[in-house]
Amino acid sequence: MTVESTAARTPRRSAGNKAGTTGTKRTTSTTKKAAGADKSAEPALVQLLTPEGKRVSNAEFDKYVADITAEDLRGLYRDMVLTRRFDAEATALQRQGELGLWASLLGQEAAQIGSGRALRDDDYVFPTYREHGVAWCRGVDPTNLLGMFRGVNNGGWDPNGNNFHLYTIVIGSQTLHATGYAMGITKDGADSAVIAYFGDGASSQGDVAEAFTFSAVYNAPVVFFCQNNQWAISEPTEKQSRVPLYQRAQGFGFPGVRVDGNDVLANLAVTKWALERARAGEGPTLVEAFTYRMGAHTTSDDPTRYRGDEERLAWEAKDPILRLRRHLEAANHADEGFFAELETESEALGKRVREAVRAMPDPDHFAIFENVYADGHALVDEERAQFAAYQASFADEDGGK
Repeated sequence: MTVESTAARTPRRSAGNKAGTTGTKRTTSTTKKAAGADKSAEPALVQLLTPEGKRVSNAEFDKYVADITAEDLRGLYRDMVLTRRFDAEATALQRQGELGLWASLLGQEAAQIGSGRALRDDDYVFPTYREHGVAWCRGVDPTNLLGMFRGVNNGGWDPNGNNFHLYTIVIGSQTLHATGYAMGITKDGADSAVIAYFGDGASSQGDVAEAFTFSAVYNAPVVFFCQNNQWAISEPTEKQSRVPLYQRAQGFGFPGVRVDGNDVLANLAVTKWALERARAGEGPTLVEAFTYRMGAHTTSDDPTRYRGDEERLAWEAKDPILRLRRHLEAANHADEGFFAELETESEALGKRVREAVRAMPDPDHFAIFENVYADGHALVDEERAQFAAYQASFADEDGGK
C-alpha cells in the first residue's frame, strides 16, 4: 500500500526524550542509522508496466485503466514520441542560437502524458517550465511554447483557451496559484479539479509548503504532481529530504502516493484516482512520479559534472517510450506500419517547429511599456521617451536607415 495519510497514523513519543541530553543523543544516533537504512531501501511504488513492457496487476489502480483499448495505447505512445521529437528539436534550435535557453523533458514523457491524459477539459493546469508533454495533451501548439525561450513574447498562448496556465519560471510559486484557483472552484460549486506540476527541487520551497497547508485546511480540489527526476540541477534528492517526497503529505493531513514515473499507464491511473478524490470533495493529493532526467537541467547545464554515465545508462534501460513499445509489440497492438508512419509524422513535426521558430517576428520594441499601469504613468511615459531617443540614435548613425 503506497497511499499514506496522517489520519491513519498515531504519533509515537520517543522514550529517549525523557532522558535529558543523553537520551537526545541516543535518539539522534538512532535516527541517523534509520535514515541510512531508508536510503538503501527504495519504497514501493505503483507500477502497471514493467521496464520490459509486461503488464502487471494492481488491485487498487487497475480499475482506472480498465477501459484502455489498443487504440488508446497507441495514442499514448504517439503522444510520447511526438513530445520527445519536439523537445529534441527545441534543444537543437537552442544549440544553433535560435533559442536563449531550453529545459528538456527527456525521460519524463510518461509522467507528463499519463497525467495529462487523465485530465478533463474543464480541469485547470498550473505548469512550471518543463511541462511540454502536458501542454501537448491540453492542445497547446508546440510552437507557442517556444516564443518565451526565443524572447519574442511572455508566453505565447491564452491560458483560458486550454485551461493551461503560462509557464512559471519562479520555482514553486505556481502551487500557491493552483491552490487559490482550487479554493475558488469550491466557492463556485464546480466539480472540476486543479493540478499543479513541480519538481523535486521545488518541493523544498516555502511556497510549496504554504500551498500544502492552505489546500489541506480548505480541502481544496488540487492534485500536486511532483516529477521527481532525482536532480534539482546538481542537487540530488537525498540532500533535500530524509524521507521519500510523497510522505511529506502526511505532515499536512492528506494522502501521498509514489508512482513509477516511467510507466505511462500507472501515471494515468494514479492521476485519475487523485482527480476523482478532488472532485468528490476529498481534498488534495500529492503524487510523486519517480522518474529520471536523462538530459541536462537546461541547455546551460552540464550534467556530467555531477553524475556518472553508469546512473544515466541504468535509467535509459527504463525508457518510458521503449517500455510502451515493448508492450505494444508483445500484445500485437501495433505493427511496423504504425511505427513507420509515426516516424514520418515525427519528422514533419520537427520541420514545422524549426520553420515556425525561425519565422517568429521580433517583438515591438515599445511593447514593454504597454499594460504597466491601467491609466498610464508619468514615469513610464518618461522612460518610453528616453527609449525612443535611444532607438532613434541608431537610425541617425546609420544615415537615417
